[in-house]
This record gives sequence, C-alpha cells and structure tokens, in this order.
Amino acid sequence: MDAFFAAAEQAAKPSLRGKPVIVGGLGPRGVVATASYEARVFGVHSAMAMAQARRLCPNAAYLTPRFTLYRRVSDAVMTLLHTLSPLVEPLSLDEAFVDLEAGGTEPSVGAARAVGERLRTEIRAVTGLTGSVGLAGSKMLAKIASERAKPDGLVVIEPGTERELLAPLSVRTLPGVGPATAEALRRAGIHTVLETREAGEAELVRLLGRAHGASLYLMACGRDERPVVAERDTKSVSVEDTFDVDLTDRTRVQLEVARLADRCVGRLRAAGHSGRTIVLKVRRYDFSTMTRSETLRGPTDDPAVVREAAARLLEGVDTTAGVRLLGVGVSGLADFTQEDLFAQAAQAAQAAEAARAAHEAPEGGEAAPGGGGPEGPGAGAEGAAEHPGAPRRWLPGTDVRHSEFGEGWVQGSGVGRVTVRFETPWSGPGRVRTFAVDDPALEPGEPLPLLEPGGAGAGPAASDGPGAAAAPDSDRVQGSGRGQPVTSSP
Repeated sequence: MDAFFAAAEQAAKPSLRGKPVIVGGLGPRGVVATASYEARVFGVHSAMAMAQARRLCPNAAYLTPRFTLYRRVSDAVMTLLHTLSPLVEPLSLDEAFVDLEAGGTEPSVGAARAVGERLRTEIRAVTGLTGSVGLAGSKMLAKIASERAKPDGLVVIEPGTERELLAPLSVRTLPGVGPATAEALRRAGIHTVLETREAGEAELVRLLGRAHGASLYLMACGRDERPVVAERDTKSVSVEDTFDVDLTDRTRVQLEVARLADRCVGRLRAAGHSGRTIVLKVRRYDFSTMTRSETLRGPTDDPAVVREAAARLLEGVDTTAGVRLLGVGVSGLADFTQEDLFAQAAQAAQAAEAARAAHEAPEGGEAAPGGGGPEGPGAGAEGAAEHPGAPRRWLPGTDVRHSEFGEGWVQGSGVGRVTVRFETPWSGPGRVRTFAVDDPALEPGEPLPLLEPGGAGAGPAASDGPGAAAAPDSDRVQGSGRGQPVTSSP
C-alpha cells in the first residue's frame, strides 16, 4: 500500500487531500510512522524523529495513528490477496508476499501482469486507496519491484534481467544486510550488489561467516530460494512505551510496568495464546537497553501472574538515573493455559480477605478504594475508563462526534479548548468549530468507512486531488502549544 497510514488519513479527511500529512507519535520523543508523498518532498520519512519532521515540514498535519481504521483496511486488502492464492505471507498491515503460481496463475509475464493490474483495480474499488505491485520470480526481487512501482504502479522484473538490474544497487538492498553487515562489507571495499557478487562466495564467507556469507552471495546473483510462508507462528507478544520525560520516580516506574503487563496480557488473550516466559525491557536515559526474563513452570494468561513476574524482574534493575522506555513481553507461547497454583492460592487468599473485610465493616460504611486490577489505577489508555472529573484528552486526528454537528476529527487542543473539523470521507472539506474540552455534547467517535456506504459517489482517493477546493473557513488548525493554535491557510 502507498504511504498507507497517511493515505488512509487523507481519504478519511477531505480537507487534507493533496497536503502534507505525517502520522506517528506526537510527543517530544515521537517517531514518524508514515509520511504522505507531499511530506516526503520536504525530506520527511518513516522512522525519523518527529521533532526533526516538524523542523523540515512545519505546515504539515501531524496526526496520531488510528490502528482500528488501518486494520480494517488491511483486512480488506488481505482478503483480496487470498482470492489470488492460498499462499499469502503478510509482512505488516500494508505489505504481503503472494505466491501466484500456487493460486493457479500461469507462470508467464503476461498472466502475472494481468493479475497484478486487476488486483490494483480491486484494491482501489474496495478501499479507496492505492497499492503498488511488484512481480518477479522471487521474494527479494518482488520486493524491489514493488518499491520501484511506488506510488500507484506495477513493475515486472522479467526472468533473465535480474543480475543486470541488481548490479548497481546498494548492498543494503539485499535482505539480511543491516548496518553492521554493510559496515563489514564497506571496510572490505564492497558497496554495490555487483561488487558483492564479484567478491565471490569464499570472501563473503570469510567476512560474514558461512551461513550469512553463502546466502548473501546467492542473493547477489539474483537467487532467492525463500518460499512464501502462509502462516507465521507468533513467537512473542509485547508492548512498550517511550516516555516524553525520563521517569525517575520508582513508584511511577512500578505502576507503568504493571500497566504494560495488563496491556500485554490483553493482546495475548486476543491472540488466543498463553506464555511461559515473561520479559522486561528497560531503556535508560543514556539509551542503554537491558532485558530481563523469567520462565514460569507453565504457560499463563493471568494478568496477576504477569504483573508479579514483571515486578520481580524490575527489582533487579536500577532506574534511579532515569528511564526512557519500558516494555513487557511474553514468549514461549502456547494455545492453552496451565494455571499457576501459586496465583490461584493468592487469588483465593485475596477473596477470603475481601470477604472478611466486608463482614467486619460497619453497616453503611464505604468500601476502601480499590487499586489493583486491569481497570484500576495504573491501567493504560486502552480500555481504561476516565477518572470522574479528569479532563479528557483529545489527540490530533482522532474521531469525535458532536450531538449537533455530527462526525468530525480533532485538529488540535490546548488551554482547555479543542478544535474539531466536521467532515466525512465522502463529504467535501468541512467547517471548523472550537469547544471546551469537557463539552458534554462532544464525545469520542469511531472511524467511518473510507467509501460511502452503498457505494454511492466517487471514492475518496479519486474525488479530491492536489487541486481540491479549500474548506469554506479561512484557516486550518494544525495543532496547538503555549496557549496558541498553530494554523496555516488552505
């Protein structure tokens, strides 16, 4: 898919079509997830620090990711791919390998091209977005072809042309060549795929070891024997958070670890798994990263067990100098749960204690404030109810609904106000209104379909291009800070 997250946001928000859009973490330490092609002109790219992106492209719309929408679109695209072949290997939400021959496609350039063109048409019809297709005889070459096809194109690498095409490319193009391998090759005077091939297998084995060197030589010759694997076994489930300000308070660190443990178990259960190894990840102020793990007697999906194990692992980590990132994961996955007897005993003891306290409490007395479970204090934003009286947070790009004005999305918030643009994927650019952050008529919304229900009207990807008319109001709010909104003319 082409600039997937950003393209989905442009399709959902008519006022952003043809304009720079950047999706990612919006805090001081946020990272760009996807930049629209309009933003890439300014040098913005994925994995760039958000602070640098703001310097390069200050007038872009900066939005928080909406994974509910992206997964919905991804599922629709993956369904289309499964009509082509039973062998579909997803790499991420927006990318997959497909073995066309396993689906019955004739192994010829013409037949493959016809399937690719039909797929591009169907993706646009079903999602309103564009995708690029690379066709080749191996996964490595198909990936290179799809990159060359972007945006919204199709490229075929015909048999017999592989070596010539690969020769001038950087060695980093080859799978398995990361920064460390590239540096080892650079020191040996090897920079391109041609130079890698000319170095010979023996030299590559000497530099990189037998397995890596031999594999790299084959790929430099255009040979990639890796099959398309339909199902990838999940090896672990994890969550992590990077904090805007280093955490130095030990109690806060403990609460964050407990919150992450609960979120991790939520994902574990959603995937239908349990696990026996609990992993804690801590990145300190100086970017040094350490991991600690503990293996249980049997697999579990009990949040109390995971929280307790993560807390034990944290006990051996010094966090006084500051913590930049925390993560909790579960590996050694299984499809069943072997109940932890100690956890059961602890839960029984807690239940008995609660019953005793209730029995001894005077009539009409108030219960002591609770604290512990997944929805208690320390729970993450996912699924946790807001505390009564706490101000609501409105992140740029998120969906809202107003009882009078209908559906819209947050453009910015600050100093007790939130700015909302009211528009739908199939409307024209909408008007902007500003409300108090606690306005009772304003509530969080759900992502709307990118195409109008019933198929009426033009798809969003085709209806408004770079020359689309601006919204009837004068300025477009991009964000806020220091008590003042940041705007740009349409």
